[in-house]
Amino acid sequence: MPSKHNKKVTAITRRQLLARTAASVGLAAGAGLWGYLFYHENPVRRQGGKIYTFKNYRVSDNRLFPALVIVHGKEPLKMARAACEKMGGMERFISPGDRVLIKPNAGWDRQPEQAANTNPALVEAVVRLCREARASEVWVTDVPINDPYRSFARSGIEAAVMKAGGQVRYAAENDFVRTNLHGQVLQVWPVSRFYHEVDKVINLPVVKHHSLSKCTIAMKNWYGILGGRRNRLHQDINRSIADLAASVRPTMTIADATRVLVRNGPTGGNLSDVSVEDTIIAGLDEVALDAYCLRFLNLHVEDVPFLKEGEARGLGVTDWNSLNHVELSV
Repeated sequence: MPSKHNKKVTAITRRQLLARTAASVGLAAGAGLWGYLFYHENPVRRQGGKIYTFKNYRVSDNRLFPALVIVHGKEPLKMARAACEKMGGMERFISPGDRVLIKPNAGWDRQPEQAANTNPALVEAVVRLCREARASEVWVTDVPINDPYRSFARSGIEAAVMKAGGQVRYAAENDFVRTNLHGQVLQVWPVSRFYHEVDKVINLPVVKHHSLSKCTIAMKNWYGILGGRRNRLHQDINRSIADLAASVRPTMTIADATRVLVRNGPTGGNLSDVSVEDTIIAGLDEVALDAYCLRFLNLHVEDVPFLKEGEARGLGVTDWNSLNHVELSV
């Protein structure tokens, strides 16, 4: 195959040169406008049109079933199935014909063993369970920090989703819409439009250390819905995380603690920073779920201010032990 570096270059006229220059300037201006709209201090400053709000994706509470299920095991499909069955079955959460969105952590160009992203085997398992519940479509999406195509491919999540019959949805520039988060810090912000096109949302975070917020589990996983200058969250990280958790009320959450990045998060990279815990935690209360998962990171509720912030807003309870919960091994 000939190399792209050995092509014969054809001479161009002055008129062609001027036309190409004008086209390049137009493209640069367009890119600059996109950067302004989505990366300016005010990410929606010059946008008009509709402002969206999130629907409530939750199902009705049922006290016959536990609010938190902790499952230990080696096979993510068995573990996820057992967790869902204890909570009333996936059919309690997904109705036939539903379009479902699954939000893993797929933010980093890392391999599964490095535990920077959600375990692809768990993503595959949850896609399969949704398909078994007769979801019409199952989308898996995130807005990665690293290149999205490399992140989904190298993490193993892309292949896992395809194998289970789901679709990976990559958010392009025109896939962000202005959405009112009604937050104390985060108000109108560009959000992936996919969340406004589905019936149910499942949060599928990985448990790991975070250098700024101490941890990233369920509540902080919503960082990956946003476009714009997401580093602005760092200016008031705890209220920002609580804003996100208050905005997106998922159908259910399953936290991946099969491999836990205990140091040097959120990117990781060194296998010595990973602890194999072979556990998943399913629940409806993201505050309680995050509070339970702190044990894997040698943290306590007092170390993580956004948990108390979430509890104060009525998003859940930090005393996970006060909830109806079940622990089992499969």
